[in-house]
Amino acid sequence: MSANSASSVIDFLSIVERLKRTKRTGWVNSGIKAPESIADHMHRMGIMAMLVDDQTLDQAKCVKMAIVHDLAEALVGDITPFDGVSKEKKRALEHSGMQQIIHTLGHSAQAKEIEALWLEYEDDVTAEAHLVHDLDKCEMIQQALEYEQSDNTRLDSFFESTRGIFRHPQVQAWVDEIYRRRQLVKEQNKD
Repeated sequence: MSANSASSVIDFLSIVERLKRTKRTGWVNSGIKAPESIADHMHRMGIMAMLVDDQTLDQAKCVKMAIVHDLAEALVGDITPFDGVSKEKKRALEHSGMQQIIHTLGHSAQAKEIEALWLEYEDDVTAEAHLVHDLDKCEMIQQALEYEQSDNTRLDSFFESTRGIFRHPQVQAWVDEIYRRRQLVKEQNKD
């Protein structure tokens, strides 16, 4: 990006800032007192991608994909399966949002990279996209476990919606540990 595109970059960063203020709908709908933002979720996913030890994957691509996978939500919001919006409509809304973002960045090389990463995630056909999808759901149940503890609540639906969907063995190991810790807390609360 050239120096004369500074205005476009600042416009783009203002769009991205919305992710910091937009709370994740699932947590809001579950009555969580201080729900995470979309940016919080994406940030931890990026960190998680850095922790995956798999030489068959392009780790840098996974980190980048994690931090852009929900970028369109800055414009369309966090649409959940319980919002009554079909998968097709959600994809169309998010695609339109991503096109606005790409336009804001002036169709630069960086904009094209962001779009390509987002499309790869959405299409979910590469090993990197599979991993980032796993991280998306793993991060969600990690957060659910934390909210169960901090808010003294049960968030069973988040765990049930992800049971048996994980494809990457390292992520599955993390999920198993999350479930183990959840069970320990459950047993401790019985006493």
